[in-house]
Amino acid sequence: MHIIKLCVGVSSVEELASWRAERKAKGFGRPDGLVAHRTRMTPRRGDEIAGQGSLYWVMAGTIRCRQRIVGFEATTDPEGRPACNILLDPELIRTMPYPRRPFQGWRYLEAKDAPPDLDAGGGEGLPDGMAEELAELGLI
Repeated sequence: MHIIKLCVGVSSVEELASWRAERKAKGFGRPDGLVAHRTRMTPRRGDEIAGQGSLYWVMAGTIRCRQRIVGFEATTDPEGRPACNILLDPELIRTMPYPRRPFQGWRYLEAKDAPPDLDAGGGEGLPDGMAEELAELGLI
């Protein structure tokens, strides 16, 4: 079991990596090296996902990468409302590009519906646009 979520305001894996590096350089981040992504709702199936599943990121209408989910942490938002930090391994793993319509919040993603990693299909290191075109042609 996995989670899928829109990566709002980010259109490529490189842009997400750059944004994360900037935040880390400014002193934001966790001392344990994990990435925390705050969301309003706590997954009820968190026990099935933590340590086994990934967060698949949708960028510009396409699933482009994933991060392994290490765990979940109860927290509060700046207004004091309950929230949940999804604790992620910092490594961004590119996936086969897979189109996905917009949605709000996050959704569960069955393992059978998750796109394979790009390195499994031979497309590792390709720019997003090229990887997407090759995947549409069935070449990766």
